[in-house]
Order: sequence, then structure tokens, then C-alpha cells
Amino acid sequence: MKVIMTGGGTGGHIYPAIAIADEIKKRDKNAEILFVGAETGLEKKLVPENGYEVKLITVKGFNRKHLLQNVDVLKKLRKGSKRAKEIIKTFKPDVVIGTGGYVSAPVVKTAQKMNIPTYIHEQNAFPGVTNKMLERHVEKVFLGFAEGAEHFKHPEKHITTGNPVREDFLRQEKGAARAQLGFSPRDFVLLAFGGSQGAGRINKAMLKVIEAFNGVEGFQICMATGSYYYQAIMEEFRENGITLSDNIRVMEYIKDMPKYLAASDLVISRSGALTVAEVTVCGKPAIFVPSPNVTGNHQYFNAKAVSERGGAMVIEEKDLDNDRLISALLNLKNNPEILKDMSEKSRACASDDAVKIICDHIILSGIR
Repeated sequence: MKVIMTGGGTGGHIYPAIAIADEIKKRDKNAEILFVGAETGLEKKLVPENGYEVKLITVKGFNRKHLLQNVDVLKKLRKGSKRAKEIIKTFKPDVVIGTGGYVSAPVVKTAQKMNIPTYIHEQNAFPGVTNKMLERHVEKVFLGFAEGAEHFKHPEKHITTGNPVREDFLRQEKGAARAQLGFSPRDFVLLAFGGSQGAGRINKAMLKVIEAFNGVEGFQICMATGSYYYQAIMEEFRENGITLSDNIRVMEYIKDMPKYLAASDLVISRSGALTVAEVTVCGKPAIFVPSPNVTGNHQYFNAKAVSERGGAMVIEEKDLDNDRLISALLNLKNNPEILKDMSEKSRACASDDAVKIICDHIILSGIR
């Protein structure tokens, strides 16, 4: 079986593709898998780190605010489509699977024109433009959120699978994770992060949270700032005369996210599809702060899908202030029964079998 995976730009499109590829390789050790990504995306780093070959093409997203800039976008799209066709003709895949991002459009579209079976996975509750455009000619549309179906046009193709996450997130146990990370079973552990790129607004709010709980016994705070923000955050602590106590861990990036999520009691984060999938599969209560700077405000809809089921709170960025955030997390910390209920409802939002369902449908459709 020969498979092309395409999707990228951010970890939210790349890691689901890697999870699908891992499952295919588990089922068929002889499967050949090639990733096709964008020259400017994180895939050129993340895909090889996870053991797969990636070919890069030129592609750029449409600029809806400055339409004249799209002349260059169209030139790059034509160039990218030509390169995609060369890659497909050389590799000769049995199937092409797109997981979103601008790069998946020319690759999936080219495969469709060459009569190669194609599939797409939409991670968000509010679908991206690329996947909506590709829906017409794909075999199946795999949905990370059932709510996403409302924005597509061919319900007969829709299969709600949930979002694929790496197996590491399913294997963790809270007590063992805490022991390995040096936390006490009695500690309250707060985990805050803004996604692979960081989030300036969450970082700013967390400065006051850290100041309020710095040195407080039994209260552990772990924050990933993102590499772009790290130096500025540490400088602000110094300027404010704050010396971080042992109960505070401020990092650029959390390399072992499965372990930190397993160890935590509460999460404060953005609500990209991958983040929501990882948080819910670990059964963690969350305070989601959706990014307002994304297409279709899709992070808000992702967060809402969990909050409406009782697994999370949503604080929109425009409503995020220090007092409200501190009040919300103290209310949850001091009411373990609420946290327990949210944890159970968060876990009920997740799918253990997303990647298995996706691969089952591809194989049952006659691709071997």
C-alpha cells in the first residue's frame, strides 16, 4: 500500500496526519508513506522527526484583506500543483489523504484529477475553506467534531471520527506521570500553554496568576510560553522583582506534553482542534481561551463543543482579565467535585478510536 499524506502549516494539521500514518504502518509494515507539505510549514521539521519522508511544494494561502496580493498566490498555486503532479506520478500512491492547511488543496485536487482515491480529515468544528472546496470529489470526509457536518454539503460522505491523537496520550497514568515529573499526589497542578506557537494574551494573563500563587505550597504551575515569548516573559518577571519559587515551571516548549497533561488537574489553553483532542482524551477540565485571529473563529466553536457538554469553560480573549481568570481557577481548585464532573464530561468528548475508524474506512473501501 502506497499512501500520500498531505496537510500542514501548524501542528494541528500535521500531528493528525502522523497519527494516521502510524496506524497504517502498524497494520502494514510494508506500507510506503510519503508526506507532501509546504516549504514554509512546520511539517518540514516535524515529519522527519517522526520518521517519515516529506516532499515540499510551493504554496501560499489566499489573502482576503488585500486581494491584489493574490496574484502571487495564484502563481505559487500553479507552481505547487505542477510539483504535486510530478510527485504523484513518481510515487504512484494508492490513496491520498489530506488533513487540512493550504498545501493539501493542490495535492488532493491533483490526485482527484488523476483518478486516485482521496480522503480528507477536518479537525475543527468550523471547517476550513480548503476542505470545503475538496469535499465534492473525495471518497469520505472524516470529522473531528460532529458539528462540522453543518458546514459541508454532502452528508452521505461524512463520518464522525473525532481527532486522531498520538498513542502516547492514551498510555499515561496520572500517579506515574506525577512521580516522574516530581509532583506530589496532593498537589494541585495547573498547566497553561498557547499551542506550538505560544499565545501572548494567555502568557500575559498567566503572569498575574503566577505572581498570585508563586511560593504557595501545594499549588504547582507549569507554563509553556512558546519560544517567541519566552525571553520577554522572563524579563518581565525580573523587572517586576519576581523570583520564581520551586512551584513554578516556565518553559519555552513542553516536549513531553502527554506526561504533563496526565499529571495536571486543570488546563488553561487555546482551543485549536489538536489541543482540544489531547486535553479531552486525557479527561482534563479546561479553561479555553480561543484565538480570535483564526479563519471562521473556529477555535471558539471547538471550545464551545466541549463547554456545552460540561467539560470546559470558555473565556473569550476580549473578556479575559486577571481577576476573572484567577477567580475561575480558584473556584475549580476549591471544588474538587466540580473538577471531577468536568473531567468525566471532558473525557466523554474524546474518541479513542479516531485513527482506527479512519483507517478502517480506507481499507474497507478497497485500498490495500
